Amino acid sequence: MDERLQKYDHKMQKSFDNLLEEFGSIRAGRANPHVLDKLKVDYYGTPTGLQQVANISVPEPRMLLIQPWEPKMVREIEKVILTSDLGINPTNDGKVIRLSFPELTEERRKELAKDVKKKGEAAKVAVRNIRRDANDSLKKLGKSSDISEDEVKELEDQVQKLTDQYIAKVDKAVEEKSKEILTV
Repeated sequence: MDERLQKYDHKMQKSFDNLLEEFGSIRAGRANPHVLDKLKVDYYGTPTGLQQVANISVPEPRMLLIQPWEPKMVREIEKVILTSDLGINPTNDGKVIRLSFPELTEERRKELAKDVKKKGEAAKVAVRNIRRDANDSLKKLGKSSDISEDEVKELEDQVQKLTDQYIAKVDKAVEEKSKEILTV
């Protein structure tokens, strides 16, 4: 690959990685510690990720167990979970917090599948925007320097191939995640 295109490849990869990260936070009926990744607790005045103040484990397929390293953090963690958009009520015994994931209804599964498709479309738009930026910079390069029109055309073709490659990756990821969500 031409070194002038590597930064666009890197940007497209970042968009794809971001999509996978978002998919990780969508729960599909099974307990997944990644649903807590975006939650921050107030730890001595600093917003801190849950993984940094507690041990998170999966003792059963539909349950997460959160064990804070400091007992006084139990209340704080519970409050953050209640105010989040997880839709799960935590239970605590003073030492640990349990999150029980209910079985997803058919309707909720379909909603989640739509959400996955929306996130996939957003990722494809991001990839296409990167393609547009790459093509714009190649056109400028063609006008301003000693690079030939044929070279510009060849580079634009490479950008298009790169774009197609990432769009296919996004489609595959969306299909896999939708299938995972809709599987009962």
